Amino acid sequence: MQYAGMGSISCVELRKSFGDVRAVDGLSLEVEEGATVALLGPSGCGKTTTLRLIAGFERPDSGTVSVSGRVLAGPGVFVPPEQRRIGLVFQDYALFPHLDVAGNVGYGLGRGADRDRIAEVLDLVGLRGFSGRSVNELSGGQQQRVALARALAPAPELILLDEPFSNLDASLRARVRDEVREILDAQGVTSIFVTHDQEEALSVADTVAVVDRGRIEQVASPEEVYLRPATRWVAGFLGDIEVLPGRASGGEVTCDLGVLSARPGLEGEVDVLVRPESLGVDTRPPSGGVATQGVVVSRRFYGHDQMLELRLDTGRLVRARRLGFPAWHPGDRVQVWIEGPADVLARS
Repeated sequence: MQYAGMGSISCVELRKSFGDVRAVDGLSLEVEEGATVALLGPSGCGKTTTLRLIAGFERPDSGTVSVSGRVLAGPGVFVPPEQRRIGLVFQDYALFPHLDVAGNVGYGLGRGADRDRIAEVLDLVGLRGFSGRSVNELSGGQQQRVALARALAPAPELILLDEPFSNLDASLRARVRDEVREILDAQGVTSIFVTHDQEEALSVADTVAVVDRGRIEQVASPEEVYLRPATRWVAGFLGDIEVLPGRASGGEVTCDLGVLSARPGLEGEVDVLVRPESLGVDTRPPSGGVATQGVVVSRRFYGHDQMLELRLDTGRLVRARRLGFPAWHPGDRVQVWIEGPADVLARS
């Protein structure tokens, strides 16, 4: 069964408080049909509460939730969870140990569950022949796929996944999340998953919504949020970042690593944001380019790459992430320049 034409989602100015704690504070989010969106943020930022508001497990204090134009929560409207056509995959999978695999998958189909449909979704998630197994006999990755099959069985308009990979061993996590993404893509089902893992969000989602203190700070493609963060907070949360003071004038920015272009109209004191992997390092400047001189202060070697701490001749310390070879060592004199994407933000 294909899920073509499944639901689009609209959350407008959602708010939810628990006592004096404002968990969700004016959060708005639009999700297109068939998209996979990650709600990414630190613990306590409101992302799971947002998921519960969409699912119907919590009532918003204000704001609206709509799927395909149908209002599920809003002024004078509250559709209970069982009537929302939303599939759920919980962090702990929430499988029933007294039921076999088929029983768990069929639970969401109600009494007299269609055995053909159960077989169809088990085949979809790669568990053909597992219907009679006890869920306690399954590996973590297999239990994850049973939970996904159960969520898909009723042909929902939307799938919600709450930290779906956090209980898996690191060795399994990457493989299982790739499998889950392939299944969601094959079905064309709209999905939102909550995670605090930046790598997971960037590698799985079509769109990343970065959440902090109950509000969305930025919604964009994984490449955009990583390379063009909207704020310094987003930049720092998504990984290592160097923030250099600069001055913008006439469409250019001058900083310790040279001169780069700036957005029109940006003038005065600015911050230059550059990821360590965007810095070039060599004994000579790039062909046809200019570089800043410096010295290697320290080096951490990871095999596939190395993180260098460099002291520029201006006195500023910066980090550069390079391939694991050639090896650099403390005391080496080097040339440093920006060779990858960098962003410029007005000084806040």
